[in-house]
Amino acid sequence: MNSGTTDQQLRGATLSESADSQYLVVSNREPYRHDRDGTDITVDRPNGGLTSGLDGAMRRLGGTWIAWGDGDADREVVDDENRVQVPPDADEDQYTLERVWLSEEEQENYYLGFSNRVLWPVCHSALTKIESERQHWEAYRDVNQRFADTVAERVDEESVVWLQDYHFGLAPSMIRSQTEHDPAIAHFWHIPWPGPDAFRACPHGEEILRGLLGNDLLGFHVDRYCENFLRCVDELIPMATVDVDAGIVHQPDGRLTVRSFPLGVEADRIQKQATEAASHDRFKEFADEHGIDADGMLALGVDRLDYTKGIPERLQALERLLEEQPNLRESFTYVQVGSESRSEIPAYEQVQAQVAEAVERINDRFGTGGWQPVVYETGYVSNETLYALYREADAALVSPIRDGMNLVAQEYVAAQAEGPGVLVLSEQAGIHDRIGDDVLSVTPQNTDEFASAIHEALTMSDTERERRMTTLRREIQRNDLESWTEAMLDEIAVVDASRNGR
Repeated sequence: MNSGTTDQQLRGATLSESADSQYLVVSNREPYRHDRDGTDITVDRPNGGLTSGLDGAMRRLGGTWIAWGDGDADREVVDDENRVQVPPDADEDQYTLERVWLSEEEQENYYLGFSNRVLWPVCHSALTKIESERQHWEAYRDVNQRFADTVAERVDEESVVWLQDYHFGLAPSMIRSQTEHDPAIAHFWHIPWPGPDAFRACPHGEEILRGLLGNDLLGFHVDRYCENFLRCVDELIPMATVDVDAGIVHQPDGRLTVRSFPLGVEADRIQKQATEAASHDRFKEFADEHGIDADGMLALGVDRLDYTKGIPERLQALERLLEEQPNLRESFTYVQVGSESRSEIPAYEQVQAQVAEAVERINDRFGTGGWQPVVYETGYVSNETLYALYREADAALVSPIRDGMNLVAQEYVAAQAEGPGVLVLSEQAGIHDRIGDDVLSVTPQNTDEFASAIHEALTMSDTERERRMTTLRREIQRNDLESWTEAMLDEIAVVDASRNGR
């Protein structure tokens, strides 16, 4: 179920040949944000990650990026159609950013409500976290319609619409139904897709499926999410005929192709920043500020403070490790970089409190006057400092309960050079499907297994570390963010050519 095709005639319709198409990217977050700084207006530009990759593609292709305008000066710079050219430097290749405005109530109900209290827990199989309210669903439906209306005003026969993520589960069919043109519509779903048993718990689940069936191409990170989606359609949508092996859904008015496109990171940029001369100084500054012995053993975790990331389970494993390996005391430090997220949602507030309490308990139990086993940083950490931490860490602990892909694992690998570390990785991360042979695999809830894996990572021979990391580095560099973007855009062109008989 990979993104390749056996039809070589269709494969000829690649990105380079489809560059004349009018691309319309749709996302919740905008790539450029305008904010007021006194009397000046500042521009927040993409700084790595998916947004940076899509920005680069749009600057090559041209077209329009449609997104929620949440900057406090966003309205001041747009024209009468809510549009502005980006990047702001006219010497760079530019495209159009069109902003959609949302009220605070819509943000609360569409984003913090249905998107993150229903779809997020359903797709991560955290069914006890679902909080469904009528106003959440109504706002989600209305905001999807608002974005669909905006797209419909821009499309023509040459348009290619590319939607991003779970915020727009209804929009594809809405777009399809309200335009006389027949645009190619593609969608990438950046989080997992559950099996039918879990998805049945989704309020308005059939509406979401029918909305997604408006796409021509639907992408997930790995094959098993594709298969889960196809099985959900097969069981819940009687009008659809599903070919799971081919990754195709046949419908009375069209065909949906479902493919996997594993998302990567900007590996070359990360490695360059991690290995530059100033990187060691950044690490030393961080270590001095937090009382870390720069010559001791170091493990690292970098996460949003989200209940899907398995941070409490990780801390429990670290506590078990310190119980069973007293020789690690005062010679080993675990650094948890945690960014607060969606704190307005009780389930997130709860896990943030749980993590803070666990850190305090472990430090009280094992710490000494000059050493704390866990350093917990929730403040801002620059990318440059983060890459320096990746580079210096003897082990990275990436232990989500469930994760669509996980970019932290890939960033850690990309930052490695000589004297590499070891990646300890949950089997429930999508990236594990690609690199599981060369990591130390764990089930986050299995505390003893997890603690043993951390100990193995810290005591692994240099030869074995180098062997594993060389393979991992090659895989991450070969399948980077640019490769993902090109693969997805090429497959959009293939599907578009197929549906139009070209």
